[in-house]
Amino acid sequence: MIDTNTFDESKIDWKPLPGPDGEPTEHISLSFLNVDEEAKIVDILFKFSANEKILMHRHCSNYSTFTLSGELRTYLPDGTLKDIRPAGVFKVGEPGEAHTEGGGDQDVVCYFSLRPYTATDPIYEILDDNLEVLQAMTFDDLKGLNEEYSL
Repeated sequence: MIDTNTFDESKIDWKPLPGPDGEPTEHISLSFLNVDEEAKIVDILFKFSANEKILMHRHCSNYSTFTLSGELRTYLPDGTLKDIRPAGVFKVGEPGEAHTEGGGDQDVVCYFSLRPYTATDPIYEILDDNLEVLQAMTFDDLKGLNEEYSL
């Protein structure tokens, strides 16, 4: 019998997230769920690799997350584990400190609702080792990426 209570990520059309150099960012994939042009909200699934960390970044707008499978781990710039959000945990966030995140002992799938409320304000910024901005990602950037992937 098939367990219908388990999230099946194999049904998701995962795409790479381009990094500041245009190449796919390591340890993260994405799948757009909805891009609301009027409200300027992006609903998206991210998959983070197990026991890995994505690029250092900072959220610049309000957002919320819901962990669907695995556990989302958040780390401070010095590598200290800040937070663990297992499957079933919802969190509301706001602009804040630099951090990185990744999966626990298995890949993690997490729903993000990104809410910049304008087309040009940054949703998040990718940072270098000195916490200087390498790239800002806006609503228009994500909308364009969604359109590219929908072709």
